Amino acid sequence: MTPLSNTSYAHSCAIAATATAVPPHTITRDDVKYYMGKVFDIPERRLEAMMSIVDNANVHKRHAIFPIEYTVEPRPLSKTNNEYMEHAIKLGIEATQKCLERARMKPEDIDLIITVSCTGFMIPSLDAHMINMLGFRSDVRRMPFTELGCAAGAMALGRASDFLQAYPGRNVLIVAVELPSLTFQRKDISQANLISSILFGDGAAAVIVTGKPNKGPKILSSETYTFPNSLDAMGFDLRDSGFHILLSKDVPEMIGARMRELVDCFFKRRGLTQEQIKGWILHPGGSRLLSNVEQALGLTHEDTQPSWDILGNVGNLSSATILFILQEWLEKRPLQSGDLAFAGAFGPGFSAEFLLLQWQ
Repeated sequence: MTPLSNTSYAHSCAIAATATAVPPHTITRDDVKYYMGKVFDIPERRLEAMMSIVDNANVHKRHAIFPIEYTVEPRPLSKTNNEYMEHAIKLGIEATQKCLERARMKPEDIDLIITVSCTGFMIPSLDAHMINMLGFRSDVRRMPFTELGCAAGAMALGRASDFLQAYPGRNVLIVAVELPSLTFQRKDISQANLISSILFGDGAAAVIVTGKPNKGPKILSSETYTFPNSLDAMGFDLRDSGFHILLSKDVPEMIGARMRELVDCFFKRRGLTQEQIKGWILHPGGSRLLSNVEQALGLTHEDTQPSWDILGNVGNLSSATILFILQEWLEKRPLQSGDLAFAGAFGPGFSAEFLLLQWQ
């Protein structure tokens, strides 16, 4: 392995365990086709075009906290946010308990909790509820992320690494919970809302990152890039009826056009080349975005198969997606000791978050 230059990797920072949790109800591609025509008041020609998008989205099924018959019914923001709080806590605790068990740790072993979500709102935040319900220490540090969208899971890994560099030998718990089904808007016939009704699913993921000796992949470094003049590319517009998604149709092209340059610069600053990367842990967003990233980097479907598998089986889970894909690599595509992996996710800002990992 060629020595990594221009960056210090002296601190120990490894992924000790991952876990995921999904709610019991599912939404299939056939469900989407059936309900899209019934729920949205759109012309027949546009409906036919949306059916084609459904077929090409590569999302075969997703999970939801409620049956689809209830999911598509309008409800006031106050009700959906109460539903968000109840189910975010439930799924967050489920993923956390699984992750602690896999890491062979107890709640009192955790020194920092990073909670991540953008599909609802709660104060006190999820971490405070978990401290009381699971018995974390009263002096555990807390870092809730709210406004970072799909990039937040990767950013949480980066901030965990930063914390462990400052406080060696500690443990960080990351919990990402997203319930996009609660943001469904049946009266919003914007293209962004129609696309989101095809892509997004509910779920939670947890990761424990440790500064103690561990055989899990090391987090070597992280980096954030915010695209200039891109505030309107992605986000939420909060109205009386709830969260309305903002999503520019140009996002896949914007990322595809810059990805080669950004990744090359990321590697160059670390004395690396793309040929040294053996794993590609990429947030898919949607099939068009992932295809554009593949094309920009000269990758194949085989190189990014775990991303396609997660997109197909659970959809886009916003911030939790990259953590689901990380687990997919750990369980089904384990790399060899010393192999390097690149992780990337994208979200509002508009931002890209990159990570360099090394298997042990």
